[in-house]
Amino acid sequence: MITIGHALLSPPTSVGRALVSIVLTAGFYVLAHAVTAGVVTPLQSYIFPEATVFASLLYLPHGVRVVSAWLFRWTALPGLILGAALSEWLFTDPATLQNLIPVIILSILIGAISAPLVFESLRQLGAPAYAKPGSPIDWRALYTVGIVSSLLNSVGQMFVFDSMVSPAGAMLILSIYTIGDIFGFLAVKNILLWIHKLVSR
Repeated sequence: MITIGHALLSPPTSVGRALVSIVLTAGFYVLAHAVTAGVVTPLQSYIFPEATVFASLLYLPHGVRVVSAWLFRWTALPGLILGAALSEWLFTDPATLQNLIPVIILSILIGAISAPLVFESLRQLGAPAYAKPGSPIDWRALYTVGIVSSLLNSVGQMFVFDSMVSPAGAMLILSIYTIGDIFGFLAVKNILLWIHKLVSR
């Protein structure tokens, strides 16, 4: 049975814990976005060229959102915002970025808050799903957060980009947002499990 170690969750000080969460979260977010932009997006653009502008069928950063919020709780939020902002700066066309700055900022905030909000909602309902040192992973809770936060993010992103999406393509883009976030979460989860098995040998 996989358990969560103390080292990652309990750095020496609260300041140290916050810095660790920001650096790790932002770094892995940018890496996940790079893989999505460099591999997934070019392939997807051949199948859904219109929808690819807005959403990915395998959005790995959503997996980073869920895992970082699971490990670091609300302290993951600055790292998620920083990682998303850096990703937009690095991988978005400069002209597009300049023209859509207000929309992109709102999109970043909605994406960043989706997973922490669901985790905190579960805690308020008496069903905490956060990682605990030495405790087994509650997979059901983790899957719940991954799916619900993807739905929350998808609906939020559709509101943000509403003026840019044609009514005919709205449902397709909403579906791709949701599927991409869920598949991205599952992919990151499986990658982490594979790494854990390699390290544990």
